Amino acid sequence: YERARAAQAAGAFDNEIVPVTVSSRRGDTVVDTDGEPAAADLAKLPSLRPAFKKDGTVTAGNASSLNDGAAAVVMMSEEAARERGLTPIARIVGFGDAGRAPIEFTVAPTDAGAVALRMAGMELSDVDYHEINEAFSVVALANMKLMNLSHDKVNVHGGAVSLGHPIGCSGTRIVGSLMTVLGANNASTGMASICNGGGGASAI
Repeated sequence: YERARAAQAAGAFDNEIVPVTVSSRRGDTVVDTDGEPAAADLAKLPSLRPAFKKDGTVTAGNASSLNDGAAAVVMMSEEAARERGLTPIARIVGFGDAGRAPIEFTVAPTDAGAVALRMAGMELSDVDYHEINEAFSVVALANMKLMNLSHDKVNVHGGAVSLGHPIGCSGTRIVGSLMTVLGANNASTGMASICNGGGGASAI
């Protein structure tokens, strides 16, 4: 939450959000700011009860909240972009999917990332920044441990716990956030990865 709030205050999300006008009886309201980062009472986080097991560690405060969201990207070949006089803002050099037993879904992003790196002919050390989707905070933490990633290179502007995890939107959201981070830090290579509840994961 602290990272997301700091990024929001610095205008880091401005190029990721398209303002939406919502009309009602009271008039029009322009929604141009993500309301989730400010929604949490950080002082209450330590006292929240475990969600799944009596002695568990997952709570409402370190799990992604229920959110609405929409995202869109335009993808095309380099040739198609050239024909249209367009300048790409990112290039996909590798992607991958992987699967484990459903109970191990939280660590599947590491496996998917390895597949994407093989396709790209790259090493993990070639990646400047990572976006690891946080269905739960433990997902990012577990994969950071498995890949030996520094915290300052992962979810730099906050993750899905503070920004939301609208199903069907999150993949595009983390790729967009990753491009923002790369641009802000004059970096060239990033990896976005996301797990699913069935034991699978995808990375790009």
